[in-house]
Amino acid sequence: MKSKYDFEIQKTEQEWKEQLSEDEFRVLRKAGTEMPGTGAYYLNDDSGNYYCKACNNELFTSDNKYQSGCGWPSFFDVVDETKIIKRPDFSHDMIRTEVLCAKCGSHLGHLFEDGPTDKTGIRYCINSISLNFKNNENIQE
Repeated sequence: MKSKYDFEIQKTEQEWKEQLSEDEFRVLRKAGTEMPGTGAYYLNDDSGNYYCKACNNELFTSDNKYQSGCGWPSFFDVVDETKIIKRPDFSHDMIRTEVLCAKCGSHLGHLFEDGPTDKTGIRYCINSISLNFKNNENIQE
């Protein structure tokens, strides 16, 4: 597990507040969540890639996204395991695995072991507000 000092991108709380909207700050920097079914990417089925809203770190692809019915965008795999950090989360009287951006430490969502069994068996349950999406037409190699 990384401490806050291990992240490539480090900003003060004030700097994050200046960069992010109030809701983005609440989710990305304070580990909040958006209401289920309300996020911009929950039902998105366009082809492309998903990036951390705070630092533009590439995290997920549309090839790994599926409709889980949980109310948040769901992915069965990440672009690369080094792009995220998984750590225990005991908040709200639950035992979960929190998913953070490895580049800036922003909260993305949680990991559950109820994903598609024909794939990885895991589900990255990610807040839309913590992501940016670029469809394949706009991605330049």
